[in-house]
Amino acid sequence: MTGGASPGESWAIERVRGAAASFHGRVEAEPAVRSVSFYAITQAALVLGSAQPVTDVDVAALDRQGVELVRRRSGGGAVLLMPDEVVWVDVVVPRGDRLWCDDVGHAFHWLGEVWIDALGGLGFQGVSHEGPLVCSPWSRRICFAGVGAGEVLVEGRKVVGISQRRGRIAARFQCAVLRCWDPEVLVGLMAMNEHEREEALMGLREVAAGIDATADEIEMALIASLPR
Repeated sequence: MTGGASPGESWAIERVRGAAASFHGRVEAEPAVRSVSFYAITQAALVLGSAQPVTDVDVAALDRQGVELVRRRSGGGAVLLMPDEVVWVDVVVPRGDRLWCDDVGHAFHWLGEVWIDALGGLGFQGVSHEGPLVCSPWSRRICFAGVGAGEVLVEGRKVVGISQRRGRIAARFQCAVLRCWDPEVLVGLMAMNEHEREEALMGLREVAAGIDATADEIEMALIASLPR
């Protein structure tokens, strides 16, 4: 793990490797500071939103495939984290920081613009969603099936998902950047009958896309785009 910010920088940066459950179980440090944490997971994990029922999941399929089941404290649908296939980043903004926004919906907007700039540096032209939540028949269960505030699309397909957890001292924005998108594995882990699986696969293939860049390239592009 590396941590801390260099003199003159306004963000603490850390890179951590381990299990998704241990990262989601972290407690906010006090006093809160602007920070960016890059998490490299060592085992596949299906991460449920804070209010998502476990009945959405085929637990037997998780066991067969060795996928860890984790619950995050932020909202939204399930995200499948596969080693080397998703770049997972947590961005923390302390309450009272100039980037803090009391409006929960608008609080995402600055981060969406940061991701647009970061992806632009990698050659991808993105658009940040600023309207109300765009739902689909599958978005309650699967994160990348819908589009929320601040989330980024490239050529109409979602590439950056963002959820938010707000507490007494800070807001934590949890970002997932796809490096590839194949919904078949994810759908196979959800509690669906065969008809639902077929419909889900047809509906999900075009909703998202991966970024053809390495995890290191995505991380460095984000750091370079952060406001100072």
